Amino acid sequence: MDSSLPPAEELVLVDRELARLDAHRAQLLARRDWLLRVLYTPVAAAPVTTPRPEATPRSAQNVLLTLGGVLLTVAAVAFTLVSWGSMGIGGRAAVLGVVTSAALLAPVALLRKGLRSTAESVAALGLVLTLLDAYALHRVALPDTGALSYTASAAAVLAAVWAGYGAALTRLRIPLPAAVAMAQLPLPLGVLAAGGGMLSFAWAALATAVLDLAAARRALPAPARITALVMAGALGGLPLITGLSLSTGTPLRATPLLLACAAVLLYVAVRTAPAALPAAALAGVALIASAGGLLRAALPEVWTVPGYALCGVVLAAVALRALTRGTALPEAGAIRRGLACAGGGVLALALSWALPSVAAGLLGPLARTTAPWSGEHAEPLLGSYPATAPLVLLLAAAALATVPRLWARCAALALAWALLTALPVSLGLPYAATLALQLLTAVAALGVAVRPALLTRGLPEPGPLAAPAEAVAWLGYAGGLASAVGAVALGLDVRAATFAVLGVVLALLTGVAVLATGVRRLVGACGAVLAAAGLVGAGAVAAQAGPEVAGLLLLAVPAGTVGIGAWLRRRPVAVAVEATGAAVALCAFGLTVGRPALLALALALCGVLAAATAVRPERRRVASWTAAALFLLAGWVRLAVWDVTAPEAYTLPVTVPALVVGVLRRRRDPEASSWTAYGPGLAVTLLPSLLAAWTDPQWARPLLLGLAALAVTLLGARFRLQALLVLGGTVLALDGLHELAPYVVQVVGALPRWLPPALAGLLLLAVGATYEQRLRDARRLRERLGRMR
Repeated sequence: MDSSLPPAEELVLVDRELARLDAHRAQLLARRDWLLRVLYTPVAAAPVTTPRPEATPRSAQNVLLTLGGVLLTVAAVAFTLVSWGSMGIGGRAAVLGVVTSAALLAPVALLRKGLRSTAESVAALGLVLTLLDAYALHRVALPDTGALSYTASAAAVLAAVWAGYGAALTRLRIPLPAAVAMAQLPLPLGVLAAGGGMLSFAWAALATAVLDLAAARRALPAPARITALVMAGALGGLPLITGLSLSTGTPLRATPLLLACAAVLLYVAVRTAPAALPAAALAGVALIASAGGLLRAALPEVWTVPGYALCGVVLAAVALRALTRGTALPEAGAIRRGLACAGGGVLALALSWALPSVAAGLLGPLARTTAPWSGEHAEPLLGSYPATAPLVLLLAAAALATVPRLWARCAALALAWALLTALPVSLGLPYAATLALQLLTAVAALGVAVRPALLTRGLPEPGPLAAPAEAVAWLGYAGGLASAVGAVALGLDVRAATFAVLGVVLALLTGVAVLATGVRRLVGACGAVLAAAGLVGAGAVAAQAGPEVAGLLLLAVPAGTVGIGAWLRRRPVAVAVEATGAAVALCAFGLTVGRPALLALALALCGVLAAATAVRPERRRVASWTAAALFLLAGWVRLAVWDVTAPEAYTLPVTVPALVVGVLRRRRDPEASSWTAYGPGLAVTLLPSLLAAWTDPQWARPLLLGLAALAVTLLGARFRLQALLVLGGTVLALDGLHELAPYVVQVVGALPRWLPPALAGLLLLAVGATYEQRLRDARRLRERLGRMR
C-alpha cells in the first residue's frame, strides 16, 4: 500500500477510520433489532372505553323528585292565595283536606314499595300543605285572632303534628328536623304576643335553646339532633348578646340572664367535648359581664374598666386553681383554657384602654413644644387620661407575675415598666416628681437588665429560642434606655434638671457598661460617651460660648475615650468607646466650621489624639493613617486661612510622605509595582501643578515644573521605574508643549497656506514607507515599558 504519509500518522488515521466503522455498524444492528420487533409483534387490540355517566341514577332521581315537589308546592301556594276566593267554604275545606291527607298518607304506600326518595318529596309537600291549612284556617275561621298569638299557637300544633308524623314514619328524614325547626317559634312569638320586651324575648329564646339541647340529648335520628344543636346555637346567641348589651345600662336586670346563659354554656362545655373550649370561653364572658355590670352600677364611671379587668383576672385565677389537672371531668382542660381565655381577653381589652396613657408618658417629652431651659412644660399629648389606667396595668402585671412561664414574666416586666411610665400622666404629677419617677424607672429597668435572675427564678429550662435570663435582660434593657431618653428630653425644660439628668444617665450607663455583658455592654458604653458629650455641650451653652468654642470643648470627650481605650486595650468595648468618641469629634468639626482657624486647631488636636492612639500596636494601622490625614487637613485649613492659593503648598505635604512610604515599601517588597509605590504621591503634585502651569502667565512655575518632571523622568529611566518614566515624561512633554505653543502658532501663521498640507502629506508618506519598522519600534518600546516596575 503506497501512501505519502509517514507510517505513524497513517496508523493513527487507519485506527480512527476503523473506530468510526464499528460505531456505525452498532447503530445499524440496533435499528435492525427494532424493525424485527415491529414486524413480528402482534398488535394489541385497543381497549374500548365507554363514556362515564355525568350523573348517577340516584342523583338524577333526587333532582327530579325535588323539582316535582317544588312545583307542586308553588302550585299549592298559588291556589291558596289566588284561587281561594272562587270556591265556597265546603269546597275549600274539602280541597285542602283531601290534598293534605293524600300528601301525608301517600308516603306510607311509597315506603312499602321501597320508593323512599319519592316518599320524602311527597312528605315534604304534605308538611308545606299543613302550613297552608293553618293559614287558610286563620283567614276563614279565626280572622280576629292576633297574628303573633295565632302563629305561636299554630307553630306549637304543627311542631307536635310533625313530630308525631316523623315518629310514626321513622324511615322519613324530613319531618323530625322540620318539627324541631318549627318548635323554635312558639315561646319567643308567644312572649311577643303577650307584650313582653326584649328581655322577656331573650328569656324565651334561652328557654327554647335549653329545650333544643335537651332534645339533642335524646335518642333522635342524626338529622334531628343536628338541627336541634344548630337551632340551640342560633337562639342561644341572642340572649347572650341581649344580656351583654343590657349589662352596660341596667345590670340588675341583665345579671340573671347572663348567669343563666353562663350555666347553659358550662353545661354544653361539660357534655359536648368538641364545643368545650368555645362554650367555656363564652360562659366566661357572660360571668365577667354580669359581675362587671354590678360593679359598674356601684362604682364611679372611671372605675368601670378596672372593675371588668378585676373580674377577668379573678375568673382566670379561679378557673386555673379550681379546675386542676386531677379533676374527674374529661373536658376540664378545655374548660379551664376557655375560662382563662375569656379572662385574658377581657384583661387585654382593658390594657388597650390603658395604653394611650403609656404612649403619652413615653412620647410626651419628645414632642417638645417649648424652648429648652424655658422653664415651661409641655401639655400631655391628646388631652387628659384616666387616673385608674395604672391600676389596670398593675392588676395585669401582678396576675402575669404569678404564672411560671417565660412569656408571662416578660409581659409582667413590660407592664410594670408601662405602669411607671403612665403614672405621671394619669395622676398629673408635678414636674419634679415626674422627672424623678422617670429616672427611677430607668434605674429599675437597667437593674433588671444587669441582674435578670431576680425575675427568672422558678422558670423551666431554657427553650430552643432563648434563655429566660437573656430575654428578660433585653426587655429590661430596652425599657431602661427608653426611660433614660425620655428623662433626658424632659430634663431640657430646666437648666439644673438637664445637668442632673445627664449626670444620672451617665452614671447609669457607665454601670451598665461595667456590669453587663455582650451587646448590652457595648451599647451602654456608647450611651455613656454620648451622655458625657451632652454634659460638655450643656456646660458650653450655659457658659454662653459660641458653637465654635463649644466644638473645641467637645474634644474633651474624644480625649477621654482615647484614655479609656488605652486602659481597656483589646477588649471589644474599647472599639465601641473609641468609635463613639470619633463620632463626637466629627460633631465638633461641624461646630467649628464657622471659624476656619478654630477648625484647623480642632483638626490638629484630633491628629494629636490619633497619633497617641497609634502608639498602641492594635490601633497602629488605622490610627496612624487617621493622624496623618488629620494633620494634613489641619495644614490645608490653615493655608486657606492664610489665603495661600499655590497648589504645591497643599500637595507637597502629601507627596513627600507618600514617596517616603513608597520607598519603604519597595525596600520591603522589591516586586511591588512603581505605580502602587510612587504613582499616587507623584500624581498628587504633578497633575495639579500642570493644570496651574497651563493657566499661569509667568515663567517660574512652568520652568520649575519642567525641571521636576525631567528629574522624575531621568530617575525612572535610571532605575527602570515605569510610573516615574511615564508620569514624568508626560508632564514634561505637556509642559514643553505649553511653552512652545505661542512660537508654533507664530511659525504656522508665517508659513504659506499650502505648506502645512504638503508637510502632512510628506509625513504620511514617510510613515507609510517605514510602517513595519515603526510597528516594531512601538512593540519594542511597549515591551521595555512592560519590563519596568
